[in-house]
Amino acid sequence: MKETLIIAGFGGQGVLSMGKILAYSGVMQDLEVTWMPSYGPEMRGGTANVTVILSDKRISSPIAHEYDTAIVLNQQSMDKFESMVRPGGVLIYDTNGITHHPTRTDISIYTIDATAECARLGQAKLFNTMILGGYLKVRPVVQMENVMVGLKKSLPERAWKMLPENEKAIQHGGEIIHQVR
Repeated sequence: MKETLIIAGFGGQGVLSMGKILAYSGVMQDLEVTWMPSYGPEMRGGTANVTVILSDKRISSPIAHEYDTAIVLNQQSMDKFESMVRPGGVLIYDTNGITHHPTRTDISIYTIDATAECARLGQAKLFNTMILGGYLKVRPVVQMENVMVGLKKSLPERAWKMLPENEKAIQHGGEIIHQVR
């Protein structure tokens, strides 16, 4: 098993945190893991993406030029990364702010309206874990118990009180993701 994943959006969406949760989860599951963040100079609102590779075999390089899965959270990332999903791969995107929807027919495409759902619930801080839950529904590469350990390891101790809400958001994300094609 090997999963090469890019998560891309803008700063403040929890892109890097989502990747870190997956990386810790993979370590807890005794997988080989790489986590390679990339972000613009801005604190919030700039571009941000992270490449995560999870594998049951040694990973030769953390650099990827195509991905099994892309999670896209803004139009700029859609424009950049849609073409980098391998044929037969998966593209997951939050529809908020996407004006040019993906057009490829050789990949599976899923939408998750996490922005709208978090606004409805009044829980904007759960956005990234809701997206993560949608991803794990489509690509169950790590077990939920390891995701919860990874989540706890990636959060500062002051945020541990939000672990039950984050777990619910992960489960809810799995319920609200929809396949387009």
